[in-house]
Amino acid sequence: MSRAGTGVVVGMTAAGAVVSSMVVVRIALTRQAAYARRVIGKPLGEDALEADRVWRRKLDGEPLELLILGDSIAAGLGATRRKETLGARIAKGLANRARRPVRLRTVAVVGSESSALREQLDELPDEYEPDVAVIVVGGNDITHRVPVSTSVSHLTEAIARLRTRGTQVVVGTCPDLGALRPVPQPLRSLGSRMSRQLALAQADAAVAAGAYAVSLRHAVGPFFISQPDEMFSLDRFHPSALGYRRTAEALLPAVAGSLGFGRTSAATRHPRGDAS
Repeated sequence: MSRAGTGVVVGMTAAGAVVSSMVVVRIALTRQAAYARRVIGKPLGEDALEADRVWRRKLDGEPLELLILGDSIAAGLGATRRKETLGARIAKGLANRARRPVRLRTVAVVGSESSALREQLDELPDEYEPDVAVIVVGGNDITHRVPVSTSVSHLTEAIARLRTRGTQVVVGTCPDLGALRPVPQPLRSLGSRMSRQLALAQADAAVAAGAYAVSLRHAVGPFFISQPDEMFSLDRFHPSALGYRRTAEALLPAVAGSLGFGRTSAATRHPRGDAS
């Protein structure tokens, strides 16, 4: 065989080895992802606690309307008492800052991807005009390998529909999936990188669409990494009561600030054109 022919064979062999390695890695990641989906959330079931009500009803004035959309974190899965859910904690915090009652309405659904935001909004009556809406979504997009562009497109559509209703919108960007200890390596590192990419894209899209964006990765991610026993519920994936308290505290300045009740935090990106 000529030298040129030998080079071609060697090149083809090397290319074949690379392709084979990629296939092996892909199979391993697929199996790990399937395992992660089996263990995540199952100890807690599929239903979060019902927390919709008027919070701090003894305060004066008409209740502010708070809407919560998104996935299991938005729904409050993992909280053992209704007052510990994300929506309830934000509602109570907003009521304390505004000195007015807050009526909570939750349409977030456990297991939702960003594509589910459309259906969640479709459930709302045409006459319903929330003062502020909070969206937390993205983790399931990562575990189901939804393209970032697709996820962001659904988020942008949801923000636009809410803004049409005259609603202020706060987006809690995708949490750091690298904090999930039950997820094996290398899937955990890959999840961390992919969730960071999605979170950055969500923030850019949110502010461009007229919403506030809060980086949950930066605001509360370090707590979940350094204090996993306290911050996670029994499934080691969804927040505990303390985890939801920290997450609500991170979102609250943007929620209240969007309505003129205080200043936002350093973790908040403002809507484009809003210099407050």
